[in-house]
Amino acid sequence: MKINNIVLAAIIIAMGLIGGGIALSNGIVKFKSMERTVSVKGLSETEVPADKVLWNISFSCQGNNMSNLFAEVDKNVKVIAAYLKKGGISENEIFTASPSLTDLAKQYAYASKKPEYNYEIYTSLTVSSSKINEVRSLISTIASDMSKEGIAVNGYANYSFTGLNELKPKMIEEATANARASAQKFAEDSHRKIGKLKTANQGIFSVEDLDETTPYMKKVRVVTTVVYYLN
Repeated sequence: MKINNIVLAAIIIAMGLIGGGIALSNGIVKFKSMERTVSVKGLSETEVPADKVLWNISFSCQGNNMSNLFAEVDKNVKVIAAYLKKGGISENEIFTASPSLTDLAKQYAYASKKPEYNYEIYTSLTVSSSKINEVRSLISTIASDMSKEGIAVNGYANYSFTGLNELKPKMIEEATANARASAQKFAEDSHRKIGKLKTANQGIFSVEDLDETTPYMKKVRVVTTVVYYLN
């Protein structure tokens, strides 16, 4: 009989430990019986389009005459810049980097196979713009169109969202409301009532790509942690 009582007590203690942390559909709930408090996490997420893009466009030229090579680079820069402007990009949104020269003949002087050309010049243009649609359209066509001009371009774009401060108040309100709903559900299941707010932690906002194929769409996320007293 004494053994049965010990087993029963152990089961009750185990159930109590399991009940110390409960996950509800709207958040994570942690209950502290000694303080009679419940800690709840509330989530808020939203999808927004990027409002800023940095697009780097690079190319290189090779040749044996340095003067002619610099002239060719200058010509190609003008061709690309004109193409961008025709596509809706303003002149003040286009930035050209200084050319970088590599002396191939010197670099491979002791190589068994000599390079075809003595020099190579690398340079790039960067578009910094809020015209997301225009940039996306140009990205899809620039490689093909520049190849017709004899220019082989490479590039990558980095999209960002700068309007986070405008979203913060509404998202914090939503996350807090979700946290309270989780606390309310826990209180009802425990036959208790939510009391005063003990502490609240806003949490950190994160802005990430929606997925790998749509970097121009962003997912904004915040998790708040709220602690209530229970009556």
